[in-house]
Amino acid sequence: MAKLVFGMNLSLDGYVDHQEFGPDPALFRHWIDHVRDLTGSIYGRRMYEVMRYWDNNHPEWTPEQRDFAMAWRSLPKWVVSRSLKSVGPNATLVMDDVEVVIRGLKTRLPGEISASGPELAQSLTDLGLIDEYRLYFHPVVLGHGKPFFTGRRPPLRLVASDRIGGEVIRLTYVPA
Repeated sequence: MAKLVFGMNLSLDGYVDHQEFGPDPALFRHWIDHVRDLTGSIYGRRMYEVMRYWDNNHPEWTPEQRDFAMAWRSLPKWVVSRSLKSVGPNATLVMDDVEVVIRGLKTRLPGEISASGPELAQSLTDLGLIDEYRLYFHPVVLGHGKPFFTGRRPPLRLVASDRIGGEVIRLTYVPA
C-alpha cells in the first residue's frame, strides 16, 4: 500500500512561492533523489502547469537540472483538474471521483506517492488521504503568497526533523 506524502518548500511564515526562493545545490540533489524514488505524483492543475517546465530541455540547464528533468519525466503523474482538457506525457487526467481514484492508487501501488499543490493537498487532507506532511522551511519571510495549508491545519504529530543543505530545515508530521 502506497503512502501519500505532501511536501513543499516554504517560507518561515508558511508561504509557498517558487519565484521568491529556490533550493541550494544540496537541497536540489535531495529533490532529484526524492523524485527518482517515488512511485508517482499527484498534481493540482496550477502546480502541474508550473512543473511542465521540466517536459522540455533547455540548453542552459546544469547537469543537475537535466537529472531532475529525466527523473520527473519518467514519473507517472495524475493531474486533478476539471478545467484541463489534456495533460502531457506520462500523465493521467483525473476529472471526477478524485477520492476513489486516489484511494485506488494508494491501495494498488507500493512505495510513496507525492501530492503537489497546496489546494489539492487541502482537498486530500479533508478526505483523510494524506499520510505524511513534509515542510521544507527556508530562512525567508514573504508576508504574502499561497499558504502551505490553504484551509484549517489538521491535527499533526511531529515525527522527524532534519537539516537539508545549508539553510533548510525539514519537519515531518503525520496526522495525529
